[in-house]
Amino acid sequence: MQYSVVTKSNLDKIVFRIDAEFYHPYFIQLEKKLDSIETATIRKANGKLDCSAFYPSIVEYYNFNKMGVPFLRVDEIQEGLINLTANTAFLPSNVVYENRNTLARCYDGDIVIAKGGNTIAKVALLTNEYKEYSLCRDLIVLRTAKLSGLIRFYLWIFLHSEYGKKSLLRTASQTGQPHLTIEALYELRIPKFSMEFQGKFKELYLIIKKQQIASLQAYEKAEQILLSELGLVDWKPKHQLSFVKNFSDSKTADRIDAEYFQPMYDELIEKVKQYGNGYKSVGDCVRIKDRNLVPKDDISYKYIELANISANGHINGFIEAVGKNLPTRARLTVNTGDLIVSSIEGSLSSIALINGELDNALCSTGFYVINSDTLNSETLLVLLKSPVGHLQLKKGCSGTILTAINKEEFKRILLPRISESIQEQIKQKISEMYKAKSASKKLLDIAKRGVELAIEQGEKEAQHWINEDLETA
Repeated sequence: MQYSVVTKSNLDKIVFRIDAEFYHPYFIQLEKKLDSIETATIRKANGKLDCSAFYPSIVEYYNFNKMGVPFLRVDEIQEGLINLTANTAFLPSNVVYENRNTLARCYDGDIVIAKGGNTIAKVALLTNEYKEYSLCRDLIVLRTAKLSGLIRFYLWIFLHSEYGKKSLLRTASQTGQPHLTIEALYELRIPKFSMEFQGKFKELYLIIKKQQIASLQAYEKAEQILLSELGLVDWKPKHQLSFVKNFSDSKTADRIDAEYFQPMYDELIEKVKQYGNGYKSVGDCVRIKDRNLVPKDDISYKYIELANISANGHINGFIEAVGKNLPTRARLTVNTGDLIVSSIEGSLSSIALINGELDNALCSTGFYVINSDTLNSETLLVLLKSPVGHLQLKKGCSGTILTAINKEEFKRILLPRISESIQEQIKQKISEMYKAKSASKKLLDIAKRGVELAIEQGEKEAQHWINEDLETA
């Protein structure tokens, strides 16, 4: 049993916490570490915090063509960086301006923090990719333009480190669903190291960002190779407000919802059928691994859930726990080279390739686990994430409370029979994507551990360790 003894005079006076979790021995030890070094609160360092208020519905103004102002949501935060994808919503500049009193805006150098739910304390640093950004209500912005004594790149990596993240989680309000509050964040203690040491993290950030860009560009190139092969480079789906279908079509499909019969789906499928090398259904060219495994109570497993999959096909972490502590949906075994494909409508872009680290791991039954003898997994990844697969996945979704694509609809998806030479080109680009992503993650881990070592052993030791690890990175 772990316990702490805290006198009444030492009870927290900032967020008025008296619950035992706030005084967990880990946090007491963290306070002692911070007491032994110089620190500054975000308030004293002149950081400014802000968030969006309850703005009116703006969904109708979303566009996904990168026109206007990026509207940042939690999904855009990936491993400490902002990752704008095809699923990132953009808002017209006039909508952002008209809602300026309730819709928070942020800029290059600002830090955004997820404030609640199962993504609480995710952190990212904004770049000058866009002149300005707008924020959803689930994010807090830490404005860094007037920071004094803290360099934004160092502050970003501290908040992303173990000590920073635990400090954020500790401040979370415990009424209802835990969430971060601006007032508590203002009093967050940040270790103050020399400006020379803090400056090292700018260099690391720029290299990490460079690797992220390389990863995104490699994926975009892979998709371009595929779409060019299929003659779909300039094809855009067009949602029609009205159209006519025969009753016999509804009876054959056993569907009566208008969305299922959108003409854009027929247009896409016809283009797949026109591909010179032919096509096959998923049921005819893909193996679906759907044999459930009941985890043993006392055996430890790695478990992948939907929240671990980023929009660009990466697996950002996993849960490791003994079988008795895993959720009941942890039932599917995955192996190196398998592809996991989300079946849930709101997460259809959650598709990822399993690497050696996750061989024999478990994944949620919300995924389809697939592989093929005729299409390599890298090509399957790009096919299903591209409009070719994504629109067919979306078309096949049905249900009321939880809309998803069932197995029979999944098996009906048509895939072009891509030639081996094109598949090899796609595989090469996807391999480059994962290599760059791996390099980015390794550098991020070095940066985080560097901050942690500075707190534990001093910045001189931390600097020495960072330099040695960078030589082998």
